[in-house]
Amino acid sequence: MPSFPLLAAIFIFLLSGVRPSHPLQEVHVSRETIGKISAASKMIRCSAAVDVLFLIDGSYSVGKGSFERSKHFAVTVCDALDIGPERVRVGALQFGSVPHLEFPLDSFSSPREVKANMKSMVFKGGRTETGLALKYLLRKGFPGGRNASVPQILIVVTDGRSQGHVAPPAKQLKERGVTVFAVGVRFPRWEELHALASEPREQHVLMAEQVEDATNGLLSTLSKSDICTVASPGACDSQPCQNGGTCVPEGLDRYHCLCPPAFGGEANCAPKLSPECRIDVLFLLASSADTTLEGFLRAKAFVKQFVQASLGEDSRARVGVARYSSELMVAVPVGEYQDVPDLLRSLDGISFGGGATLTGSALWQAAERGFGSAARTGQDRPRRVVVLLTESPSQDDVAGPARRARARELLLLGVGTEAVRAELEEITGSPERVLVYAGPRDLFRQTRELQGKLCSRPPPGCQARSLDLVFALDASASVGPENFAQMQSFVRSCALRFDVNPDVTQVGLVVYGGQVRVAFGLDTHATRAAVLRAVSQAPYLGGVGSAGTALLHIHDRVMTVQRGARPGVPKAVVVLTGGLGAEDAAVPVRKLRNNGVSVLVVGVGPVLREALRRLAGPRDSLLHVATYADLRHHQDALIQWICGEAKRPVNLCKPSPCMHEGTCILQNGSYRCECQDGWQGPHCGKRSLRGDAPEARGSRRDPSQQLPRSEHPGR
Repeated sequence: MPSFPLLAAIFIFLLSGVRPSHPLQEVHVSRETIGKISAASKMIRCSAAVDVLFLIDGSYSVGKGSFERSKHFAVTVCDALDIGPERVRVGALQFGSVPHLEFPLDSFSSPREVKANMKSMVFKGGRTETGLALKYLLRKGFPGGRNASVPQILIVVTDGRSQGHVAPPAKQLKERGVTVFAVGVRFPRWEELHALASEPREQHVLMAEQVEDATNGLLSTLSKSDICTVASPGACDSQPCQNGGTCVPEGLDRYHCLCPPAFGGEANCAPKLSPECRIDVLFLLASSADTTLEGFLRAKAFVKQFVQASLGEDSRARVGVARYSSELMVAVPVGEYQDVPDLLRSLDGISFGGGATLTGSALWQAAERGFGSAARTGQDRPRRVVVLLTESPSQDDVAGPARRARARELLLLGVGTEAVRAELEEITGSPERVLVYAGPRDLFRQTRELQGKLCSRPPPGCQARSLDLVFALDASASVGPENFAQMQSFVRSCALRFDVNPDVTQVGLVVYGGQVRVAFGLDTHATRAAVLRAVSQAPYLGGVGSAGTALLHIHDRVMTVQRGARPGVPKAVVVLTGGLGAEDAAVPVRKLRNNGVSVLVVGVGPVLREALRRLAGPRDSLLHVATYADLRHHQDALIQWICGEAKRPVNLCKPSPCMHEGTCILQNGSYRCECQDGWQGPHCGKRSLRGDAPEARGSRRDPSQQLPRSEHPGR
């Protein structure tokens, strides 16, 4: 891997080649190079005695939207500043018709306080009096600053459309030794930005709409000046030491923990959590350009923490590590190192790759050769687990390779950010096998939960049972979009427990709020992967919901032969509701049950209990859940109910398989449809020709012979 100084140099060279006449010059480089440049820039951190003042345009010509983007840019820059009373001080001043001091440089001593107050700035409006704001600084200096004793950096964020002259006061500030960056927002007037900025202007004029590019440009200019010394983030930035331990850095990615007495003998001050089963674990680390060097180092640190907390002399686990981008590289074969220090040293030697994010290809190769010499046969073989760590969506198909891996009896677990949650659920086969973290600190809290999942075996669904299953989700305003998303996740989790295909389980989804909408019918999706994607895309509707209207819609337009329901197959509807709008559902629920359709009502939160109790039916088909976040804890109960209903005897004429008002008649273990005039066929689905024989109007049908999918009306 190229050294950090080399990456920084590449980064500075590419960004410094912008000519003054082309402020937004496009640089044509490979995606891999851009990824390495971005990763290198994120490692830059200004750590010196510097006063940094943001002068942010809050005039009407900028507008509130661009003002918010300006604040976001300022916060992003602060992430790279070593803020403290003796190092980098940060202040902010907003200007419109008059300058307004938001907070002076000596107000806050921590990055958290500075960023919080930057985010809380309120748009004021007014004219664009940039010149007045500059004259304010000429008169009063940097508020709360250390005057000329430390370097002063002024970052002006504006559209450059001032009502007065800006060049004279800007020149005076620069003559006093102030370094001025001019950052354009909205549709900037470039000539004014050039008049504001220090020399060389191509390095001091930036564009805030591209926040990452502008931040990288500013930091690269500072890194090659005498203003800032550049420091890399240390190994302790992720705060790996637990239970009050103190982290002592030993370079970029090495550290040791000073632990309280109770945890003195443990790695990272965490108690040993030895797995309860014999397992071989292969950690699969994304090492692509999209993941970035920072993300890759974070994943390596997580694996090191797991190894230190889980492995020991009597451990029943063996660990291997592979990294992937365009190709898979098994860096540490499973079981090669039994000694923890040797294993940690091998982890240190795994370098960042860059390139495309081909997760599907990596899963395929991991299934083929990931466990190599560690493979054993018969009862002596331990459980084999692949733990995928990624923050970037895959650029290739993952469904097929994941199925292949699971078919080889590999347990797949996923660890990633919210951006890849749905993909990880598809890969692992269950939301219960996915750990999602919000940030670096949150990632390192997942070790204990991961250890719990390594040996868990989720109960199977009723895989071999034929079933037509419809979920009805309350998408009304009383539920809200966040809770609706929790319901979607729950339905995906349930769907993963069934063998979804036209011959076994069919799944449909209806959402209701101000209207009722069929997200997809029973015969729309023929694979589990397609159902999972479609559930994620179901719309949140808002408005006032009516469970009764939704259930009538299911009775009339979903659970019918015309819409893909299969004769002789058990049928079930699961309604998830917050309770409001369920008062009118008693009659529709009874109508469905009388027609051979089982109905389970899942009420969430402080629901209208009496209204829901009336929906329970003779078999008490009602499940109450305290909160939407608790739905996942009731999955097994729901699956048990569904599987129980799938085993119940089926009345072949309920719901009626006969179309166009034909009459279903049970006879000798089968049925026949007696058709109305003008219709004929097994299910009265074809118009009869004049002169047809009467017996052609109805026919018997063996329930085991399903109507071919291509013959269903409406297809």
